[in-house]
Amino acid sequence: MNAQASESTSPVGVFVGLATLDVVHRVSAAPAPNQKITSSAQFVAAGGPAANAAVTFAALGGTAVLVTALGDDPVAALIKADLAAFGVRVIDAAEGSTRAVPVSAVTVIESTGDRSVVSADAVNSDASPPEDLEAVVAGADVVLVDGHHPLIACAAAEHAAARVTTLVVDAGRWKPVMSELIPHATDMVCSADFRAPGTSDTASTAAALVGSGVHTVVTTHGGDPVEWWSEGSSGSVDVEPVAVVDTLGAGDAFHGAYAYYSTQPGSLSERIDRSAHVAALRCSVIGPRAWLHELSADTLHYPRTRKRQR
Repeated sequence: MNAQASESTSPVGVFVGLATLDVVHRVSAAPAPNQKITSSAQFVAAGGPAANAAVTFAALGGTAVLVTALGDDPVAALIKADLAAFGVRVIDAAEGSTRAVPVSAVTVIESTGDRSVVSADAVNSDASPPEDLEAVVAGADVVLVDGHHPLIACAAAEHAAARVTTLVVDAGRWKPVMSELIPHATDMVCSADFRAPGTSDTASTAAALVGSGVHTVVTTHGGDPVEWWSEGSSGSVDVEPVAVVDTLGAGDAFHGAYAYYSTQPGSLSERIDRSAHVAALRCSVIGPRAWLHELSADTLHYPRTRKRQR
């Protein structure tokens, strides 16, 4: 961990959802049909929304636990080893069985940092919750679910709600399980593309979520200001400009930071500002892991906050 914090005093985050093996290539341009190209760099690392968020949480000084379903497979072993190297404890609900482990083929365009991903996921996974999930959630200061492995996600959400523990839902896109998670969510962190059924834009989606009982809704827009709605108020927080070289996992970094800062003193706008700072840092460094070494205690106490109130 770069932000030095002892395990006894560090916040505990439980992350429930997808873990993949990402095979990443940096290229000058996307290949045309039937074309073979040579990448300028390649990386292999664990990926997936919940896994990346857990890595970020651990790098900021938290104790991160990832609950996922991988099983006994050589690819799963690679994923677990990478996550362990970055301070994430993995609870594998599929341990002792063999299942297809998602592998993501990722290209990152050198000139823009834009990424393209082809991958399997776990939206329709039938993995059952591990027997000790209730005890794991009981020890958490914050729980994040990404909508993958829905049976596990729902169980974790119910346990978090029963203990009145902060439950962050990573809402990158609408998934069928969202309708079951929303009643338990305290915080929904949405992408600009996320739409609740029957809504047409971010504002109407936020209104629908707040109307369903979600305490706080946050919507990211890449490099544009982050919008928020909470306790009858709304506003936005500016995002610092950076030279973007790699956007892979930037949203996941925001979610992991948001989960971490939800356990720390500070206002919602400060939490968003610090999370956006972490995501911006991620975009400014090439590769899925090198940016973590740039995190420091300065990140934890980053003072800049520019809030627009509505």
